[in-house]
Amino acid sequence: MHVMQADEAVCIGPAAASESYLRGNLIIEAALQSGAQAIHPGYGFLSENPEFAEMCANAGVAFVGPTPATMRAFGLKHTAREIADACGVAMAPGTGLLETLEAAQTAVGEIGFPVMLKATAGGGGIGMRLCRAESDLADAFAAVQRLGKSNFKHAGLYLEKYIEAARHIEVQIFGDGQGSVIAIGERDCSAQRRNQKVIEETPAPNISAEQRAALFEAAV
Repeated sequence: MHVMQADEAVCIGPAAASESYLRGNLIIEAALQSGAQAIHPGYGFLSENPEFAEMCANAGVAFVGPTPATMRAFGLKHTAREIADACGVAMAPGTGLLETLEAAQTAVGEIGFPVMLKATAGGGGIGMRLCRAESDLADAFAAVQRLGKSNFKHAGLYLEKYIEAARHIEVQIFGDGQGSVIAIGERDCSAQRRNQKVIEETPAPNISAEQRAALFEAAV
């Protein structure tokens, strides 16, 4: 429907994503062919690919999204935590990268069970293990390392305090690249299965105007 309603559409290749939506050069060729001055990458595919953002810059086409440096910094969760901490954003207690099981056990001694063991490069609910006791941590450490390496080519992992019965609310922000940032709404992603979102609802139900304002302020 969205293609039929568009004023102009350009075919970028066969249906297989590996031959079309994941081919940055074909998308840039389409932009240049049509005279487009900017590319909005959508969701998934090349939307968080810093190399594609650099290709856009080299072609003189604006990439509607984060800079390559920002994508690389936030692509790993432990560095994202470091940046958030430096900006004074409230966070759940957690750690940096953990090299050994012994380091994880020491950290849990300070944080306290339950904790979530997470692959720093993980996503989509992959590379996360809930640990409620010392025995869970020992079993999960090698497994999460293995998942991170096989799925995301990075075996790094870290710990975060697990918060029971939490709400998962994300704030959408938009910046102009010159330092001005606004919050444009929030979505409740609390309905999950295996740590993967099933339903996203906006506006988030059952939060006060004050809570919403505080969320927006923190995000900005």
